[in-house]
Amino acid sequence: MTEPHQAVESLGDGIYRIDTKMHRPGLDACYLLGGDQHWALVDTGPATCSATVLAGLEAVGVAPEALRLICPTHVHLDHAGGVGSLLQHLPNAQVLAHERALGHLVDPSRLNAGARAVYGEEELLRLFGYLEPVPVERIRAVTDGEIVHLDKRELKFIDSPGHARHHYCVWDASSRGFFSGDAFGLSYREFDNANGAFILPTTTPVQFDPQGWHRTLDRMLEHEPEQVYLTHFGRVRQIPALAANLRQGIDAYSEIARRHAGDGRARHANLVQVLTEDALRRLAVHGCKLPEARSRELLAMDIELNAQGLGVWLDRQTRH
Repeated sequence: MTEPHQAVESLGDGIYRIDTKMHRPGLDACYLLGGDQHWALVDTGPATCSATVLAGLEAVGVAPEALRLICPTHVHLDHAGGVGSLLQHLPNAQVLAHERALGHLVDPSRLNAGARAVYGEEELLRLFGYLEPVPVERIRAVTDGEIVHLDKRELKFIDSPGHARHHYCVWDASSRGFFSGDAFGLSYREFDNANGAFILPTTTPVQFDPQGWHRTLDRMLEHEPEQVYLTHFGRVRQIPALAANLRQGIDAYSEIARRHAGDGRARHANLVQVLTEDALRRLAVHGCKLPEARSRELLAMDIELNAQGLGVWLDRQTRH
């Protein structure tokens, strides 16, 4: 089992996983990749963890002026919340944003307000802080399929709906790997065992799109990736098997949500209960030996957010 509490882990191919230590070790990662004086950061963690990310750069020996690109896969605060604050310390960094995300990064008022509505003020400040505005001269949008050069390294940006419409994945041909944000689900290293990694969808509010997510997985698999670098959490391999498990999870979540669409005020509580039971059942099949209480603890926040996101998805189906 990979030790999830290592602050910075070298993954080879000029790639380093930095644990942002958001909420707990082993939950939220960003990735530093490159070499010499040309480095990129994929995802940033929240603003509350910017000092930890900067310490990760220092631990690798990357000078602030050598960081050239910041690539937030999407604008949820655990992935992009630190962009604005990090730019103040990284003088040569340019932000590459999904075209649907660019406006939110330049003017994050709506994004911050939406996060406050989901988490509440106190929890928002504890977990994430607020996203600071990104100066317009330091950001540009990337298009679907665009290739950006990081010195001799090619990074390809793939539009990746399913978890969010403002999501891209980054294909790194050098490592034959995807930096996936949330588009390849979440997989915590504590659940690793002889059967490999355990994976779940993440349906955080507000743009769950099961059909779009299947198309995204189709496009990712066309590249025949050997590894995927997850924000939550770390590198995974055995990609075809994990993709099949993730597809099953997406379809199961859709069916669970539809089954409880008419539950009224009890809907959210019922979704939390059923999603928890579903995760525990899948963990048992996976051969997980962790105590049930620990499994519940590790997944509690994600299950709560998944239930919220499925509720939003159901409401959208009803309106249409």
